[in-house]
Amino acid sequence: MTSAPHRILVVTAVAAERDAVLAGRRAAAGTVAGLPVHRALTPAGLVDAVSGGVGPVAAAVSTGRLLGQGYDVVISAGIAGGFPPAEVGTLVVADAVVHADLGAETADGFSSMAELGWGEVRHGLDPALVTEIRRRTGARAGAVLTVSTATGSRRRTEQLLAAHPDALAEAMEGFGCYLAAAAAGVPFAELRAIANPVGPRQRESWRIADALTALTVAFSDLLAAPLPAGGGRAAMLPAENPGVHR
Repeated sequence: MTSAPHRILVVTAVAAERDAVLAGRRAAAGTVAGLPVHRALTPAGLVDAVSGGVGPVAAAVSTGRLLGQGYDVVISAGIAGGFPPAEVGTLVVADAVVHADLGAETADGFSSMAELGWGEVRHGLDPALVTEIRRRTGARAGAVLTVSTATGSRRRTEQLLAAHPDALAEAMEGFGCYLAAAAAGVPFAELRAIANPVGPRQRESWRIADALTALTVAFSDLLAAPLPAGGGRAAMLPAENPGVHR
């Protein structure tokens, strides 16, 4: 008897990122848990990619809805802004996820949820999984900040780096995906391709197409073999049929 394949859930914000993850693969489109999902059979296992929406709340809701299907690992993926030394066109894998703007404005400035005693805003991720993603993709490892408001000024950039000096990237979904995965006991990773520097919004300098291409290459390398993240649990479909339940 053959064992069930690993099942990998990749959650992106928008369809362009989802399509970049599965570019060049024969992906089947359908619906899982009421959400539109693209599925492909890869050497790493069955991959379901979903564009779950922008921001940590949408990401948490989408991830939580899908995790009842029995995934072995969740990956938050997409493009991001980069802090030095993460340059445009390069890759960052999170060794920690940080909800960087959850808290309160006070007379002394911003206080995080953790500083207010309301809960943690930073969570370290599985070192073995981070190391393997680095090895396969060449990504630089560091903290990836989750924000609900994208940074658009030099002052805010400096504030974020002062509070989180190991930050390499800023995105909007990772922490939400992480919370859903952690609640379900499923390993989690975040992989980002840098499209622009964090700071003043100079859209003419953004390289979104290059970042999406880097994301495609990264997932081609990442999915070339099984990931070190548990055995295949409760696979919906047999390995020879990568279609999606409707």
